Amino acid sequence: MARRNKILVPEAREGLDRLKAELLNGSADQAKYEMAKEQGIPLSSNYNGEMKAKDAGKIGGSIGGNMVRELVRMAEDQLQKNQHRQ
Repeated sequence: MARRNKILVPEAREGLDRLKAELLNGSADQAKYEMAKEQGIPLSSNYNGEMKAKDAGKIGGSIGGNMVRELVRMAEDQLQKNQHRQ
């Protein structure tokens, strides 16, 4: 599956993939099937061309939302550490 989203800093791809795997307990691929199952969306390992964009967004949005929350938490922690140093 081709990635269509563009990262402003291409060198960050590896770090983002690592974060995703960490948040999803290892397997980003397996996590999408779990998210789909939780939301009652049929997702096969083969062809999913009949899937509605809305359903695909629900699956990816759950994963992306968790990543954003974790990135914000990490930034807040870093800001607090920097304030304590000053």
